[in-house]
Amino acid sequence: MTRKFTLVRAGMCLLALVVMSAVLADCASAQAPAYITKWGTFGSGPGQFSGPIGAATDPAGDVYVVDTNNNRIQKFTSTGTYLTQWGSHGTGIGQFETPFGVATDGAGNVYVADYGNFRIQKFTSTGTYLTQWGSLGAGPGRFNSCAFVATDAAGNVYVSDTGNDRIQKFTANGSYLGEWGMHMPSYGLLPMGLAMNALGQLYSAEWGICCIQKYTNTGTLLTQWGSRGSGNGQFDVPYGLATDPAGNVYVVDTNNSRVQVFTGDGTYITQWGTPGSGNGQFNAPCGIATDATGNVYVVDTHNDRVQKFGHEPTPTKATTWGRLKRIYH
Repeated sequence: MTRKFTLVRAGMCLLALVVMSAVLADCASAQAPAYITKWGTFGSGPGQFSGPIGAATDPAGDVYVVDTNNNRIQKFTSTGTYLTQWGSHGTGIGQFETPFGVATDGAGNVYVADYGNFRIQKFTSTGTYLTQWGSLGAGPGRFNSCAFVATDAAGNVYVSDTGNDRIQKFTANGSYLGEWGMHMPSYGLLPMGLAMNALGQLYSAEWGICCIQKYTNTGTLLTQWGSRGSGNGQFDVPYGLATDPAGNVYVVDTNNSRVQVFTGDGTYITQWGTPGSGNGQFNAPCGIATDATGNVYVVDTHNDRVQKFGHEPTPTKATTWGRLKRIYH
């Protein structure tokens, strides 16, 4: 009898541990990042913005922001200290016409989607011009309003060729490798934000059909999620995308003034943001980026600022065992 009672107690304890682990895991996954800081005001001076759209981080943790209406790129530390800028309005080398997206590679190079000039420009991390490719058109290597850009670990570059309803893939120096989309069955419409995960899989924010699509790096469609609306997992103009080191996907839900977070396969995790200009609020946000430590940078477009978010410390073991004791009794 004693042995049987001991086994029952052991089983109950094991069950409690399993339940407790599930509860804690669920709480951790559902925790929205906390507001940390912000920077930027409306204007054209250093650290000011006019309708910023894209953002990216580099291996050093610095943040690049596409200051769209000022036709320039600004570079900051992870806490918002201004470092440098480059660009002006025009069609020449290093000039821009309403640039949208930005991405970096493992070497720290910076790729800018020069939306109105129908090209990609490549720079060093300090803004020295390296190369460019693209022109207006529908053929390979040409664009009809290139919006966002992403890179993979091998240095390949992916461009959302929004006006042509396709995604194009290039080498780091602009040699054409392939494309997918162009109204193909099961593919999206008006691709915008792009993000690559550590497995080499590409996510695209399909603006026209309000969903997120996931592809292999050669364009095979793996899965998709989302629909038009304001509920969990729904979108009203999904715009910017980012992934974190854990493989989660962050979606800027622009017209709903929020960010939604999903697992790599599209399971809803959490969200944050409401309309407004306070800390943690947004006014038509467009861009987003993450860094290696899991911080999240949101380009709050109509508030002309960047907001930074991060996670609070996880619960301590003492708290965990206290809750477990209450469950057991």
